[in-house]
Amino acid sequence: MLLADRGYDADWIRELAMKKGAWANIPPKSNRRDSICYSPYLYRDRNRVERFFNRIKQCRRIATRYDRLAINYLAFVQLASIRLWLRVNESAP
Repeated sequence: MLLADRGYDADWIRELAMKKGAWANIPPKSNRRDSICYSPYLYRDRNRVERFFNRIKQCRRIATRYDRLAINYLAFVQLASIRLWLRVNESAP
């Protein structure tokens, strides 16, 4: 599933997502002629993704991309994700 905001409402983006096997859940722009259905319920999950990236970019190393190699950068993103996950699940019984 592809979750995006109204700025990405274009036919070529929807077709590309369909070719890749994904469903594009993008709200239509107000000036779109043909109506396109999207699920406002599923669109709420986009906020979760945005908050995750906001939280992960609180790590200065990720926000400024100190690492030259992509594999090192990805490793630190994974470490930061684990750290966030542990922090959230730490208080769970």
